[in-house]
Amino acid sequence: MNLLSFLIALIGFAVAAPVLGCLIAGLDRRISARLQGRVGPPLLQPYYDLRKLLAKDDATVNRYQGFYVALALALTIFSGAVFFAGGNFLLVIFLLTLSVLFFIIAAYSTRSPYAEIGAAREIIQIMSYEPMLILMAAAFFVATGSFDVSAAFALGRPIIVVLPLIFLGLVFILTIKLRKSPFDLSSSHHAHQELVKGITTEMSGRTLALVELMHWYETVLFLGWVGLFFIWGSWWAAALAVLVVIVIYLLEILIDNTFARVKWQVVLVSSWAVTFVTVAVNLFILRIL
Repeated sequence: MNLLSFLIALIGFAVAAPVLGCLIAGLDRRISARLQGRVGPPLLQPYYDLRKLLAKDDATVNRYQGFYVALALALTIFSGAVFFAGGNFLLVIFLLTLSVLFFIIAAYSTRSPYAEIGAAREIIQIMSYEPMLILMAAAFFVATGSFDVSAAFALGRPIIVVLPLIFLGLVFILTIKLRKSPFDLSSSHHAHQELVKGITTEMSGRTLALVELMHWYETVLFLGWVGLFFIWGSWWAAALAVLVVIVIYLLEILIDNTFARVKWQVVLVSSWAVTFVTVAVNLFILRIL
């Protein structure tokens, strides 16, 4: 990854990701509504909500809360730019984790008991999915000989061929990263599951708009991780990757509307079990082959 490719990826991701993320969020709401027997909102309803939030004033008890959220958003954009520029995959994961930590600090800064509970649950989520992400990066290095995302394009076959169980582990923890049931501990986009809004309870106005915008960026980045497993040195690899991404996201919507939220103990234990089983078995198979 050179400076020019990074700057191009930074500008492209900063501009295109929220547009795509907004459309994905709108489609998510539409499909979820149909699964629940409702008509659902317009496709651009997330954009209308964001515009309304931006027009409102912030009502915060800590003036630094918006600053922490802005840092979290900036780090998310930066991590996405590194990923789509073909940079270091491990650096992408670390930057995204740092982004979540600033988001947690923003919630704790309010001293609200509801926001603090949401922040504590967010920490549990990090403990649940972070081992899978780090081990996935390590497995990517084993498969390609490099941590650089661009190394996947030099392969003669997609990484899914040698890391199929790692991919299944990613799909499992993707439900946590996308904040979908049954693993949406800290916050949920379903109104019937929240008396208060978890980690974002004390966030409003422009600060809450930044949070929603950050979620759009995250969604595009996470789906990029899914597509990475189907990218290699072939001209039609991108089409296959996009098709798989669509199927996986539709599966996540189905899961989100099928299962109720579980307790944090289930999230932690199941995530660790899936992580270590899939990673251990997949790496063992790679070694004997």
